[in-house]
Amino acid sequence: MREILQYLKDHGEQLDSEIATGTRISLAEVRLRVSDLSARGEVMTCRVTRFKNGTKSEGLLCRVAGFSPPAAPGRKTKAPM
Repeated sequence: MREILQYLKDHGEQLDSEIATGTRISLAEVRLRVSDLSARGEVMTCRVTRFKNGTKSEGLLCRVAGFSPPAAPGRKTKAPM
């Protein structure tokens, strides 16, 4: 489960199929582990449907709960508050 959490922290929001490819864990195992992580409140998930070239693909979109990635390097705008 730790490798899935680390993968999501490194790569941000990902589909379950992308996590399986990136971590080299079977898709069924990723879905099982993600459901356990979701039950614990460590991962947020939602079901999505995407269309690529007219082909429908369904999956789970996953992200780490309560995790904010660090700010991107470079100059920031000075917007008035």
